[in-house]
Amino acid sequence: MSELIDPLIAAFLVSTIGGMLRTATPILFTALGENFSESSGILNLGTEGMMLIAAFFSYIIALSTGSILIGLMAGIAIGIFLGLLTAFITVTLRADQIVTGIAITLISIGITSYLFRIIYGTGLPPRLPPREAFGIPLLSSLPLVGKSIFTQPILVWIAIALVPLCYYILFRTAFGLRIRAVGEDPMSADVSGVNVFAYRYVALIIGGALAGLGGSYLSLYHLTTFIDHMTQGRGWIAIAIVMFGRWNPLWIFVGALIYGGAEALAGGIQALGALRGVPSEFLLTLPYILTIIALIIVARRASFPGALGKPYQRESR
Repeated sequence: MSELIDPLIAAFLVSTIGGMLRTATPILFTALGENFSESSGILNLGTEGMMLIAAFFSYIIALSTGSILIGLMAGIAIGIFLGLLTAFITVTLRADQIVTGIAITLISIGITSYLFRIIYGTGLPPRLPPREAFGIPLLSSLPLVGKSIFTQPILVWIAIALVPLCYYILFRTAFGLRIRAVGEDPMSADVSGVNVFAYRYVALIIGGALAGLGGSYLSLYHLTTFIDHMTQGRGWIAIAIVMFGRWNPLWIFVGALIYGGAEALAGGIQALGALRGVPSEFLLTLPYILTIIALIIVARRASFPGALGKPYQRESR
């Protein structure tokens, strides 16, 4: 019996790491998009709603058309639309960013719940066919870890690839410099010839597109169905992870892995029944507890963008 302990532990750890990558993906997409928004000075609290409504419509459209790609594009398009709406309200109309974000989230929750009950009532919606996993050449053929870690849905690898790309854009390009400039000191950026309004619009469009992609991943790849309130606070967690990562995509990736690892670990412990007597509700809260602890430890020393949450109005010259 003792000979089986090490292989079982190894298999459990490998499975948990593989699950960590999958569960971190929607958080990572959304957090990377939120990073663009906040770096430009806009606190977008509507990410939860963007994810949820994108998850719903991407699922409905994929189910009706039989095309996952069309459903995915629909989810991204919805995210872009909500990003534009947020930009119009907060940048053009200069409305309160906190109120706007919460309103978009609440409206999205109401719309998806209403339509879900109209279409499916109290029944369960059908599942989509499972997505084929993409294996990294050579690494996916390794024993034990090949299929568990290095064979994942294609969107997992796209999310990971976006991390260095977003870092390069924000910290190594003129576009990224201007995004950060309008988020730090919009008046100085405006005087220097940078169109503050245009860059904030673009940042919110990017944020909306990636939040829509994160939501679409949940329904099309992660669960292959839609469940009412299925985001379960992931949009809020993404906002917290941006602060944890100090607006740096590399550290945002670390934060997403912490959340994903905690969720995968909690699920694995439940499946094994390793902690008998511990309420399952406690295990389900583990990812949120760890995220809050990490945020308290790290984010309190974070330096927020100077103009975050502050509407900008160009002075008359």
